Amino acid sequence: MEEKIRTLHPQGKHGVNISKAKYKAMKKTILEVLRKGGLTHHELTHAVERMLKGKFEGSISWYMESTKLDLEARGVIERVPGEKYAVYRVSR
Repeated sequence: MEEKIRTLHPQGKHGVNISKAKYKAMKKTILEVLRKGGLTHHELTHAVERMLKGKFEGSISWYMESTKLDLEARGVIERVPGEKYAVYRVSR
């Protein structure tokens, strides 16, 4: 049986139960991408999809969003309001 993790949500909403292995792979990729600099939501999604295409089973964008929200809720990454779009970055 596959081990699951219950994600958190930054606004206190209910998280989702997802595969712990997929969560770890997604977390690693998100942090790797954001360590190079802050990105908008669109840029982050595109960068993660480019890195995992053909190497990840399931909807990359769905798992990315669930993991991103969890990382925000845990304070690992932060959403910084910008003039036009918010930017995500690794928390300081």
